[in-house]
This record gives sequence, C-alpha cells and structure tokens, in this order.
Amino acid sequence: MSYKRNLNHFVRKRIIYRRSPIKDKPTESFEWGSFYEEGTYECYELFRSKAKITTFKSLKWHLLVLWYLNPKLSQDELEYLAEYMCNKRNGFTTFNVNTHAIKNIVYEVSMCDLEQPPTNKLRKIIFFDTCLLTPKEKMVIVGQLIGRSKQIHKDDIYHVMLDIHDAGKKITVTAIAKALGCTTRTIYRNIGNELKKEKELLNKELWL
Repeated sequence: MSYKRNLNHFVRKRIIYRRSPIKDKPTESFEWGSFYEEGTYECYELFRSKAKITTFKSLKWHLLVLWYLNPKLSQDELEYLAEYMCNKRNGFTTFNVNTHAIKNIVYEVSMCDLEQPPTNKLRKIIFFDTCLLTPKEKMVIVGQLIGRSKQIHKDDIYHVMLDIHDAGKKITVTAIAKALGCTTRTIYRNIGNELKKEKELLNKELWL
C-alpha cells in the first residue's frame, strides 16, 4: 500500500527542506521560475517530486541535506526525523528500515563535515513553489530551454524522469527524449547505469 507524504512534522518544527541558489544568478527569470544556462548546484528541493526514497543511499543523502540546511538541529532531533521518514505510513520511503540501521545512518551523517555543501544534482530550471503549472506543462518548458543549448546533462534527464513520474506516466527513453527535444540515441548515451536503475525504481513505484 502506498501512503501520501506527510510533512506535518516538518511544518510544526519549522524544518527547512528547500533552499534556492544563494550565489548563482539566473540567466533568465520568468513568472514561473528561473533558468540557469550553465546550471547551479545550489538548489536543494527535497520532496518536490512525488517520487519516494527507494534506497539507503538516497535516504542518507536526504538526511545529510536536512542536517546541512538546519544547523541548529541536534543529533537526537535528526534521529527522530530519520525515524519519522522511515515510517512507511508517513509516505517518504518504499522500504523498511530497522532501528539499528537508522542509528548507523544518523551517526554517519552527524560525523560529516558540512563546511562543504552536500553533493547535489545540477539544476538548470527551477520552478517557484507557487508555480501552478502541471508536470506536462513543465516538461514543455524544460524541452524548450534545455533543447536550446543542445547539451543534455544526466541531471536534466533525471529531473525530466521525475516530471514524467509525477504525471503518473511510465518513464521510457522515448518519453525522456521527447520531453528534452532530442533523439533517443542522445538519452542512451547520457543516461548511465545509475539513472537506468532509478528509472526502474520509479516505474515500479507507480504500481505500489
């Protein structure tokens, strides 16, 4: 059974889980958001997509970003947050995580040096929280702007995959290529094994 994501705890505790770029400036600004021609690594947008956390690696990254964005968070608070997210009824993960594993992940995260921001995906297009565009409308914009540069980055592919998933559609190479305005050969050349696995996990999630 699939549960809807419950962000009530984040709201009550005022936990930051999204942050716009701080130093990087957009190439163009629109009423729906911003376009960074060279991309930015400064945008953190947890839980923007309907996609859930499907691996331990992804879970650790989410907790690392939360630890980074909320410097006043104590280790005990981080552990409670991890337990909250690992409760499948709260709609964050697709797999069960035992208490021992949670404690190990929280310890590893708390020991990380956050002088450097957590590794992040490259973003070229950032939609405002208030943007009311549908996933399909967003994909049209993505295709127009990224197709303009003729350079497809693996992170462009990933974000289009999330848009297709949010639209409730099966992710295929053909659908990705159509959204980005390129050939399927370009997608096959850039997608890589990690994104192939993520594509399978996201498609599997549609049937949960």
